Amino acid sequence: MLLKQLYTRGSLNNTERGIEFSIKNRLKDAEIKELLHIKIDGKEVDLSKVIFNTSEEKEIYSSTITKDNRLSFPLRQTLHLEVLDHPQLAVEKHDVEVSVKASPFGTLKFSVTDSIATEKDDEIKIPRDDMDDYGEEIIKTRQKFVEDFSGAKVNHIGKYSIDPHELNGNIEHFTGVAQIPLGFAGPVKINGEHAIGDFMVPMATTEGTLVASYNRGMKIANLCGGIKVSVVDDAMQRAPVFEFEDARGARDFVTWVKLNFKKIKEEAESTSSIADLVYIDHFLSNKFAFLRFNFKTGDAAGQNMVGRATFAASSWILDQYMGIKNFFLESNFATDKKASQINIMRTRGKRVTAEITLKKEVLQQYMRVDPEQLDHHARISAIGSFLSGVNNTGLHSPNGITAMFIATGQDVANVSESSAGIIYTELTKSGDLYFSITIPSLIIATYGGGTGIGTQKESLELMNCYGKGKAYKFAEIVAGVVLAGEISLASAISSSDWVSSHEQYGRNR
Repeated sequence: MLLKQLYTRGSLNNTERGIEFSIKNRLKDAEIKELLHIKIDGKEVDLSKVIFNTSEEKEIYSSTITKDNRLSFPLRQTLHLEVLDHPQLAVEKHDVEVSVKASPFGTLKFSVTDSIATEKDDEIKIPRDDMDDYGEEIIKTRQKFVEDFSGAKVNHIGKYSIDPHELNGNIEHFTGVAQIPLGFAGPVKINGEHAIGDFMVPMATTEGTLVASYNRGMKIANLCGGIKVSVVDDAMQRAPVFEFEDARGARDFVTWVKLNFKKIKEEAESTSSIADLVYIDHFLSNKFAFLRFNFKTGDAAGQNMVGRATFAASSWILDQYMGIKNFFLESNFATDKKASQINIMRTRGKRVTAEITLKKEVLQQYMRVDPEQLDHHARISAIGSFLSGVNNTGLHSPNGITAMFIATGQDVANVSESSAGIIYTELTKSGDLYFSITIPSLIIATYGGGTGIGTQKESLELMNCYGKGKAYKFAEIVAGVVLAGEISLASAISSSDWVSSHEQYGRNR
């Protein structure tokens, strides 16, 4: 099953010279040492007629590929294979079998079924270049296509300072950029275990008052000695489901999974040098066994990493265990990019708590509120949260998280999970206010994904948070920023400054 993922579905086509299809490296960096065979509908093709095409080179005959003259096949690269002089294929399903020798895998062989589809002459398609879809010429072609289609001009969208070729794996049909205003708030003093000191925080937003509000909360936090932040848990999930004949079959399967965890872990981790399978939760319902694979993913957010690792482990399970009637890699139980109670309870991403003791005199002097007002409002807000069924007892943690996510190249859709927040306040004996927030599913990265793109990388670097070994540090800063925002908005609401602030800075001016 894992090897079938190499084949690009829908790539089988007739050409003027024969037929073609594509494979993409979705495993890890490799080198092809020899093409062993290709079969179409069970019939061997003449390997001397097979040509490989890459984005860098065209028409590499398979006969020239040997153990001493290997074809580089790095992760995420696509290879187009063309079989010259092959009879045209009918518009129907066809079986494709490919076998190669590749380092470091050895002999790879997979069989798939793909279809030849007829294209409608009047079908409107966005222009693409299969060999170099990030080159200047195809980008300009797409820009003109969009202008002709819409009747409007591409102006700001087409101005950028990044190398489009560095975006392979981040975006398809690249046509330009969306420029979002970015401001800095801070400095904010973070007393973490990984983030220690003062930080200027980049925030990308179009919402007036947002940066000012967070800046005000940071000032109050600094006057009270800074924000203490702790990463208390770390996990990323993929949740496959296995279907059986009956509930007893599902129950027995879970027992087998527990006994074979060591081997399952080995298979999962073979796909990555970073993924660490810590444990597997199981949940039984009807005749289904839901397995929730829990990984640590280093400095990457890790959804793709754990998907690949879980698929490898599941492929091994399917080969070893008889009686599985059906299987899906994702059962919607990892709740990827959806708010859920299980992630609040079990952690998804980083579980982080930020806390501070707000001094009474600081609140009175700078925010015109007493600790008792904030505590009273927090308790009432908790009731409102319960009645409305939201995943957050705070006020606006998604504001700060989203602004930081956009600035630093995070997957912004992860705000749906990362927005969960649990607020707790407590009046101290000295009349101050202990104020804390736990973010149970903060999904962030400092390496990989969109974090290496120009603006986003720069924003992380300005906090010394780019690269490996920085994820916990960045998580602590994000949580500290969130708490500062909660302090600011809670004070504004309690002192009735909320509306006047929007009048001064926001959309109402």
